[in-house]
Amino acid sequence: MAQATIKIRLKRSPICCPEKHKRVVKGLGFRKLNQVVERPDNPSTWGMIRKIPHLVEVVA
Repeated sequence: MAQATIKIRLKRSPICCPEKHKRVVKGLGFRKLNQVVERPDNPSTWGMIRKIPHLVEVVA
């Protein structure tokens, strides 16, 4: 059975954010603004999303 995934989009730049937020953005695999990445749907991914809700959005 394939593992469920979620798509996440970087909607705002992390330039003026704290260093911790920048590391979370990089940890999720983002390189560019408006980039969409697919990550496994697990608690650790959701925890990262909850740390930076002002920068990312979950795409349906």
